[in-house]
Amino acid sequence: MDIQLMLSVAMFATVTSGTPGPNNVMLTASGANFGYWRTLPHMFGIVLGILAMNILVAAGLGVIFEQYPMIQQALKIAASTYLVYLAWKIATAKSSKIDGERDAQPMSIMGGALFQFMNPKAWMMVITAIGSFTLAGDSYWTSVLWIAVIFMLMGFPCISLWAAFGTVVGRFLSSPAAWRWFNLVMGLLTAGCLIFIWQ
Repeated sequence: MDIQLMLSVAMFATVTSGTPGPNNVMLTASGANFGYWRTLPHMFGIVLGILAMNILVAAGLGVIFEQYPMIQQALKIAASTYLVYLAWKIATAKSSKIDGERDAQPMSIMGGALFQFMNPKAWMMVITAIGSFTLAGDSYWTSVLWIAVIFMLMGFPCISLWAAFGTVVGRFLSSPAAWRWFNLVMGLLTAGCLIFIWQ
């Protein structure tokens, strides 16, 4: 890949990773409720999930969606159901900082990675990147590797900012009522990400 194409991939990865979506809303909520360091496994999971998706789509998974629309429709329904479930969990979560909720845990690396396969924005990012920036012929898998690496390098700092933002917000939430309102808003924003699925 030449420098100009790498810069294009980097800009695309930065914009798509840094703008609002299910991952970043959830990271903001996690940062506020659990702090930045405890949210790191969730962030690593997102990066690994996107990496896996890049490889799978490059290997032909995107073509399967095009040839069999019913699979894509089933994924949309499953993703919508899971997103509503996560939105409910976030909206009704109790804060371990205020309520002493010791059972509450941030998302794990595995959970963060697997969620990407239910994340409509992640599919859009990966399918667009592989479809737009890969090179033909012998350079195909080299370009796929570069895309995956660039997404990791640009994506992690972008999503990290959302977790850090949540951590800062969490410092100003000093009452149970404030925490409940915050979690309710984060849950509603997560549910609002259904727009990405059905637009």
